[in-house]
Amino acid sequence: MGKGYAEGPALEERDTDQPEAPARHARDAVFGSTDDNPERHFLGWLGEVDPEALFESGTAWGISVVERVES
Repeated sequence: MGKGYAEGPALEERDTDQPEAPARHARDAVFGSTDDNPERHFLGWLGEVDPEALFESGTAWGISVVERVES
């Protein structure tokens, strides 16, 4: 009796027909608002900008760090 999923050669054939997905490179992006642009926008990559320093200095507010795929 069948189990409702591919086994053996059928599974192997299906796996080889699938194209490989391109490699993704995800990084943490810093978003927030500034006096120049009060709408939430990209401020820089985490490690290149310090979100705590931006907030403490009053340069930016509403700061969040979000994982983004780098293009």
